[in-house]
Amino acid sequence: MNRIIDFSFIFIFTVLFTFSCGSKKNSEKMSGGLRQAEGGKFYGGVFRINESEYIKNLFPHNITDAYSYRVASQIYEGLFKFDPQTLGVVKGLVDDYEVDETGTVYTFHLKKGVLFHDNPCFAGGKGREMTARDVEYCFTKLCTKSINNQHFSIFQGLLKGADNYYAASSGNKTPDFPVEGIKVIDDYTIRLELLKPNSLFTVNLARPACFIYPREAEEKYGLDMRINAVGTGPFTLDINDVEEDISIILKRNPNYYLKDDSGNQLPYLDAVSIQFIKDKKTELFEFRKGNLDMIYRLPTEYIIEILEETMPGANGEYSQFQLQRSPEMMTQFLTLNNQKGVFKNKNVRKAFNFAIDRTKILDFVLNGEGYAPGNHGITPPVFSNYPIESIRGYSLNIDSARYYMSKAGYPSGKGFPKLQFLLNAEGARNTNVAVEIQKQLKDHLNVDVELQILPFAQLLEKSYRGDYNILRAAWVADFPSPENFLWIFTSKDVPNSLDETSYPNVARYINKQFDAYYEMALKAKTIEEANSYFKKAENQLMEDAPVIVLWYDEGYRLIKSYVKNFPNNPMQYRDLGRVYFEEAQTL
Repeated sequence: MNRIIDFSFIFIFTVLFTFSCGSKKNSEKMSGGLRQAEGGKFYGGVFRINESEYIKNLFPHNITDAYSYRVASQIYEGLFKFDPQTLGVVKGLVDDYEVDETGTVYTFHLKKGVLFHDNPCFAGGKGREMTARDVEYCFTKLCTKSINNQHFSIFQGLLKGADNYYAASSGNKTPDFPVEGIKVIDDYTIRLELLKPNSLFTVNLARPACFIYPREAEEKYGLDMRINAVGTGPFTLDINDVEEDISIILKRNPNYYLKDDSGNQLPYLDAVSIQFIKDKKTELFEFRKGNLDMIYRLPTEYIIEILEETMPGANGEYSQFQLQRSPEMMTQFLTLNNQKGVFKNKNVRKAFNFAIDRTKILDFVLNGEGYAPGNHGITPPVFSNYPIESIRGYSLNIDSARYYMSKAGYPSGKGFPKLQFLLNAEGARNTNVAVEIQKQLKDHLNVDVELQILPFAQLLEKSYRGDYNILRAAWVADFPSPENFLWIFTSKDVPNSLDETSYPNVARYINKQFDAYYEMALKAKTIEEANSYFKKAENQLMEDAPVIVLWYDEGYRLIKSYVKNFPNNPMQYRDLGRVYFEEAQTL
């Protein structure tokens, strides 16, 4: 696949209000317990954060949700990673690399002296040096058909020999030949050969599926690598520091290889403590009590108060904190099961799309905590060279909604079955939105939907199996391109049988014209040409209405003023290895 991207066109708009914590005397008091580093930085402290849902899986090839990604990216690293300020691709475990004149042969020179975390999977519990053989192992496993591998698509049709190896590995077999396009030159050099040029290749290598881990960990833990994570990153995970569904503590990696510009060994923090508090009001209460250093996403009923008190010149409880706001590479939507039940009928899908008042949801249910109502396509408005105004979406039109329901054979909702609407709570936010949608569908179409609130992991499993009618969903980009949002609707991995799992296309949407436009975009030679085909694909997608786009997200982060070097970005990509405090926190 020849994927196209140009980071210079990424639209990042961040509004940051920063307020001091008080007098110099208070600052000196708060700085107690830190260890002075060079360049005005400080060592020490425990960064206390919260995720509203528990992680599903930390094994790189099985990471499919943002919560797991945000934890795993502190433990693991890939050959490349993203700059948290610009989202540009920067070197990770790679020291340097070359691409041949054909654009298909990449030679990567790895950093020397990079150690895996100390872990019982190694002899004597001491982490060994990472080498090219580890990269070969991980990438070969990424080309292996397995229930523990959700991301073969990264190499599918692109890496030489990957498709043959994947086919030969079916049925838990181990092929007796290597992946042709992977070749170890020496301990610190590995060569990858592609079938065709791909300008997005290094971006894909920065994604979580391409994190590097040791063979010993998989041999010891197997499927239990979902929580036994062994990487090369700035923080380590000990299984004894995991309380399932309650908390995870990541500790400073004392053997981390990176240093900052002043020669300080990273990371600065002693630990990262991650709580899993599902209720957003409880999370905000813990933040106000001083038990959390950041809150991401605010309880909707407190948004107006917090906005007012963080305005310049305001003097309230929240004025002592930093409020960060940024449009996000995230779209909130409802997935409709296109291959089962009433939503096999496109007219029903269009009726439901016209029946939703997205502006009311954004303004009154969410109190404005979102960037814009989802009246266009699935791609959020964060790419300046991809104007979503050119995508024909949906907005409230009750007459059209009722017209399509009648056309589908359900005039005034007569004979329409009661449907299940599955969601995870994420505090009260998702539930409040779902209740409003339930009411609108009853008022506008005279149809009944039953809300069923599930744990996030169970919701994911049902989505993969197609065991739902309507499903609350959101897509967070793991690389900055419109393609990331359209990829989840390509049909090449949709199984023929409803009994088989489908990922990433959980809607099981199939349209050959959409697929053709998408493939033409991948083969394009310029950004402009690629985007023209992506727009055609997205317009086809919205015409078929496999999903209901609700709103484009905006990230609100409330942060204690002593947290430094923690930039906000539209992907919520976090590199905690460079965060430092001006106040020490202890466990």
